[in-house]
Amino acid sequence: MDERDKLPEKGAPGAGNGKIATGRAGEDAAVEYLRKAGYVVAERNWRCRLGEIDLIARDGSTLVFVEVRSRTNPTRFGSAIEAVTPRKCRQVRAVASVYLKQVSEPQCPVRFDVIAVTFGGVVAGAEIAHIPGAF
Repeated sequence: MDERDKLPEKGAPGAGNGKIATGRAGEDAAVEYLRKAGYVVAERNWRCRLGEIDLIARDGSTLVFVEVRSRTNPTRFGSAIEAVTPRKCRQVRAVASVYLKQVSEPQCPVRFDVIAVTFGGVVAGAEIAHIPGAF
């Protein structure tokens, strides 16, 4: 991973709240990962009254709604993947339904992926796990 995959230093510009900084850095790493894999990222942090979708991308003709979960210490709070609860899956599906009605063609194929980003540990930078069709 390159310098953009590292968390900002405490007190550095853009560091902000630790949880927010970790989430932002995780989304940055996920965007870079998807682009390198040939996806076209269409939206980031798309919001409506029902909630937010972290990333919306195109994988060929398929519209992909991506939930990004980030961790700096997976042993303390569980893995990033474990943080995607059934409730969160329902919320992402509901927000995706609003997006499809408002922004995109409702008949296009869709998929729901999870990208788990873990910072630190043995490997410097970010470790990324992508689960296509996670829910």
